[in-house]
Amino acid sequence: MSRLRASIVVIGDEILGGFVDDTNSGWLARRLQHVGVPLDRVVTVPDDIEAIGEALAGELARPRPRLLLTSGGIGSTPDDMTMLAVAECLGMGLRTDPDLEARIGRALEWTSRQGVAVSAAHERSMLKMALVPEAAHRLGGETGFAPGVAVDVDGGISSDGGATVVILPGIPSELQRITLEGVEPELLAGRGEPQSVEELRHGYPESILNPVFDRLVADFPDVHLGSYPGKVCTVRLKGRAERVAPAMALVRAYVADLDADPAHAALRESWAARWA
Repeated sequence: MSRLRASIVVIGDEILGGFVDDTNSGWLARRLQHVGVPLDRVVTVPDDIEAIGEALAGELARPRPRLLLTSGGIGSTPDDMTMLAVAECLGMGLRTDPDLEARIGRALEWTSRQGVAVSAAHERSMLKMALVPEAAHRLGGETGFAPGVAVDVDGGISSDGGATVVILPGIPSELQRITLEGVEPELLAGRGEPQSVEELRHGYPESILNPVFDRLVADFPDVHLGSYPGKVCTVRLKGRAERVAPAMALVRAYVADLDADPAHAALRESWAARWA
């Protein structure tokens, strides 16, 4: 079976407006890295049906099997439209989840017992959070009103040509709990290929290592190379352990040769002085 890959669609005007920092996609990326599912794209779109649908369709068109995670837009306000956007994109309607409906009903009853009148408009807006795509199934880990649900497309991620859309709340604590207690054990257990990651830090300008980088690309095309410049540069290699180890040994040997050369040692000191 082909390797499972992932995409993330982040939804929210507040993120695009710069009012809220998106921490969810970074956290999800780290979890996907941990379980060994490669992340291909992170797309951020506004609270707009067409924009959400366009992003969903674009990610579902990528190679499968694919896990598509959405974050945000499933509350009770008018701009919360992710459930509807997913349903429309997949050609299905919405249904009322009875457990969510009962949970919201109890919350409304509690509000009424506090002496606050619950208007029809208030009840209608709250019950909006009980609507999920027709083919959706709930995921573990939810405790609030905003659920985590999954919708399988063309057989879901258990099929080579399938995909699964997971709709997650935008509140970080809820998104994280549903991911850890629902998404990972229910959907991703045994599906990833955890990668070995090794890092080397050095004090040279990034370009000085280009010759060894060219060798890495030629000799280890299956190892992902990342180089990040700064006063102290970082070289990061990722891939299968049996391939990453010799690739990093090549880099370490190259840097050791630089360290042993007086001219390069002077260059390293000059480079550090530029950052002082």
